[in-house]
Amino acid sequence: MTENAITVYGTLWCGDCWRVRRFFDRNKVEYHWVDVDRDGNAEKFVRSTNRGMRSVPTLLFPDGTIIVEPTEIDLKKLIGTKL
Repeated sequence: MTENAITVYGTLWCGDCWRVRRFFDRNKVEYHWVDVDRDGNAEKFVRSTNRGMRSVPTLLFPDGTIIVEPTEIDLKKLIGTKL
């Protein structure tokens, strides 16, 4: 993983998390997957970012931008502006 990779915080049972991962794989976008069910620090980060909610997927971009539960349209826009 490079420092330009997006960090995707999610769970294995979350359909939206799978959708984001498939989108990134299809578009050859580098990302780092973090399972919040297995990583307590990741869960704390997600909760602190989302006002106590365990909202996934939460995406952290290298520039510090955070988006939560993005649509495919959001992801397409972000590919053009952040990647």
